[in-house]
Amino acid sequence: MINRPHITRIFIFVFMVLVALALVYGIKARSTTGIILSLTSLGAGIHFLTLLSKARQQLQQEQEETA
Repeated sequence: MINRPHITRIFIFVFMVLVALALVYGIKARSTTGIILSLTSLGAGIHFLTLLSKARQQLQQEQEETA
């Protein structure tokens, strides 16, 4: 059975692949709007990963304090 961290990693990987694909199609079609939107999605994904990392660190610190 696939556990939760693996599902999260697969979801993030698929999201990044789809963003890269959108960026490639935006460049191929010479679409400024497509390029801007795909770069915005990439930035949002990176920001999400940063927030996720900080939240996990805070959760670990809180668990260590209560233990």
